Amino acid sequence: MNQTLLVELQTEELPPKALVKLGAAFANGIANGLKARDFLDADSVVTTYATPRRLAVSITKVRATSPDKTIREKVLPVSVALDKDGNPSAPLAKKLAALGFPDLKVADLERAQDGKAESFFHTYTAPGSQLAAGLQPVLEEAVAKLPIPKVMSYQRPDGETVQFVRPVHTLLALHGAEVVPLSLLGLASGRATLGHRFLSNGHSIDIADAGQYAGVLKEQGKVVANAEERKETIRNQLLAKAGADQVLMPESLLDEVAALVEWPVVYECRFEDVFLSVPQECLILTMQTNQKYFALTDSAGKLRSRFLIVSNIETDDPSAIVGGNERVVRPRLSDAKFFFEQDKKKTLASRLPQLANVVYHNKLGTQLERTQRVTRLAAAIAGRLGYDVALAERGAQLAKADLLTDMVGEFPELQGIMGTYYARNDGENEEVTLAASEHYQPRFSGDALPSTDTGLAVALADKLETLVGIWSIGLQPTGEKDPFALRRHALGVVRMLVEKRLPLGISDLLKQAAAVFEGQAGFKDPTQEVTAFMLDRLRGLLRDRDFSPNEVEAVLAQNPDRVDDVVQRLEAVQAFAALPESSSLAAANKRITNILKKNEDALSQASAVDPALLQDAAEKALFASVERVQPQVDAAFAAGDFSGTLKTLAQLRDDVDAFFNDVMVMAEDPLLRNNRLALLQRLHGMMNRVADISKLAA
Repeated sequence: MNQTLLVELQTEELPPKALVKLGAAFANGIANGLKARDFLDADSVVTTYATPRRLAVSITKVRATSPDKTIREKVLPVSVALDKDGNPSAPLAKKLAALGFPDLKVADLERAQDGKAESFFHTYTAPGSQLAAGLQPVLEEAVAKLPIPKVMSYQRPDGETVQFVRPVHTLLALHGAEVVPLSLLGLASGRATLGHRFLSNGHSIDIADAGQYAGVLKEQGKVVANAEERKETIRNQLLAKAGADQVLMPESLLDEVAALVEWPVVYECRFEDVFLSVPQECLILTMQTNQKYFALTDSAGKLRSRFLIVSNIETDDPSAIVGGNERVVRPRLSDAKFFFEQDKKKTLASRLPQLANVVYHNKLGTQLERTQRVTRLAAAIAGRLGYDVALAERGAQLAKADLLTDMVGEFPELQGIMGTYYARNDGENEEVTLAASEHYQPRFSGDALPSTDTGLAVALADKLETLVGIWSIGLQPTGEKDPFALRRHALGVVRMLVEKRLPLGISDLLKQAAAVFEGQAGFKDPTQEVTAFMLDRLRGLLRDRDFSPNEVEAVLAQNPDRVDDVVQRLEAVQAFAALPESSSLAAANKRITNILKKNEDALSQASAVDPALLQDAAEKALFASVERVQPQVDAAFAAGDFSGTLKTLAQLRDDVDAFFNDVMVMAEDPLLRNNRLALLQRLHGMMNRVADISKLAA
């Protein structure tokens, strides 16, 4: 019969950051193993359960016995199975005995072609396996392959030493209402499990039927077995408790807290208002990172002195829980307040000499040397963009100074953020203060770009210096390894150039970045490689914005150095591709490209098109159309009207088609041939002003 299967390991507290992965691996390992052994239906449903004290899986429509299978097995090649007289050989008898068919005769075997030779085959029906026999190796294999962060060895009451992520107390295995006899980690399977450590009084709970597992655990054991359900329960309780305030609940924190509790209950706590004088980022970080608390802000985003905690205990009088958590958080906030007050006693500028004691990389010098390089580069970029060079220099000088503060030493995640607070406290220009944090932007995919000119210049300089410097010492990304986040830095530069429409060439920027390493021992200029790397990041960025691969390649095939208008070119290519003439012109352009590539030597001898050498009506018509359309294309392109540039080309379709139908480009007369090549070269240049439209051809 097909019944729901339930398998559970009830354990001591599992590592919270690994819980979701462990639960998924346990469930998938069992489900995939049973599927491979043909115990599951096509529409069997797998449900994963993972709590701090258990890993479990429920699978619907699991067979008690796997189906019989027809197996066709190769026995031996005919040349080995029969002797020279055609009689059964000793190897054949030995092979049949090994396969479990000692009584088979040659006449019982199938003789069939096997590659270039003939072989004997035997077809038989293998009976299905009982679920217990199939599930035992599946369970062992699934447990062996769990992504356990650190294996623990422990001794069972009977003295046996076993290994698992945490000690296991019970093994539950049910198929419907029947126990599936299994053994694992010194345990025999049964139907008993344990509920919540405190709320269920530690009593054993028998599960009568596999399908009742989650409901019985919730009602009798005070355990929400499904991790996603616990997470959503926490989310809803947080929102209800927050009321009119906003609750800060990053998904990573929700995941971790959901892995710490089996019966989540949210309570409200408070801290003294005096701590609100500390930058709220510090308070929020210490609450989230150290205590797993949820901070609250008002509608304007200002931190409140009330915060929310998620407890594993439900009680009518939570005063002890609330008071305990308030006492625990107070020293943390006091430390943050102390660090902040101490840091403000020294200006950021006064800390700069100490950067000489901080190694950036042993091949690239100290943080002070790096700061000097970034300062020179930021000033050069600001000058080219017409920004305030002095502000860019000051912003770059102070950008890394907060690395030497106590607050950043305690909370590295606050680097840049604290720099802005301290620079503002020092009375620095507001653009300089913002550059301390903005030069890290964008920190991740979709993050905001710097909002100020100074922040933009310093951010570009910082990322370009990192790209060129790290690449020059041979630490460029390989495969999935990118320890210096060069992909993120390159993407950040590309985004700033594209989204801010900056009139700067990629290779020029990289050459300027390479120039600040002048005199650096062993420095090798990686400009060419990094340029290609950045264009590849641009390619991915544009595809993520729903431009097709062909459209992206049409624009990037020309390896543009300036990319400030790349989106506008792509939008023009999209509009052109929608025209009925586009496919014909794209195909023609592809043909022209191939012709020109094959005749580079002849092209070097050709000059401008000579109208007197035009003979066929089709080539005369094409030349006339090119003469007429060229000024329109030039004017539209000069005005930045890329869409208009490409749409103008639609007028040429009929003449281009007629040319290739009626004119032999590679004429025997070299003058005619070179003149026709020159006409195609002129047409090619006009057609590819905005993009290589041949890439649109199927």
